[in-house]
Amino acid sequence: MEERMIEFLQAYGGAAYFLSLACNVAISVLGVVPSAFLTAANLTVFGFWPGFWVSFAGEALGAVVSFVLYRKGLRRWSQTTWLSHPKVKPLLHASGKEAFGLIFALRLLPFVPSGVVTFVAAIGRTSFPVFAAASSLGKLPALWMEAYAVHQFLEAAWEGKLMLAVASIVLLWFVWRKIGQKAAG
Repeated sequence: MEERMIEFLQAYGGAAYFLSLACNVAISVLGVVPSAFLTAANLTVFGFWPGFWVSFAGEALGAVVSFVLYRKGLRRWSQTTWLSHPKVKPLLHASGKEAFGLIFALRLLPFVPSGVVTFVAAIGRTSFPVFAAASSLGKLPALWMEAYAVHQFLEAAWEGKLMLAVASIVLLWFVWRKIGQKAAG
């Protein structure tokens, strides 16, 4: 996927910046597609710092557009049962400084799906300015860590990539096994 995105961005020259932003917005609106492949493409096509800033702008813009769309179109889902989960309620009912702090903190955590945070904030009490500021500021360090990790991976020799792939497969196997044990027990 990353290779195709690199070819796509390289084919459009100066318009590649805007196309990358549009792709990031689409990924954010979908809410379930990881954006690491686009970050990797941006770093490859534009270089580290320009690629980082294009990725940041795209993710921030994507979060804001998603928030507005979710708020307008998905509020009726606010009565679904999973929103009564104790881990979701704090963000759903937060506003002002509390919402800012929660969104900022959740954006720093790489294992918390960005789309879920945006969705819950959008159907909850969080105001647009609080969401936009907290989400964007929280994405800065998180995206920097992602960009640095992706950059290091892209620069690694094939041996390093192989070791990382094997480690990832082993980790996935352990997680899959743990999930299977919980489901059975």
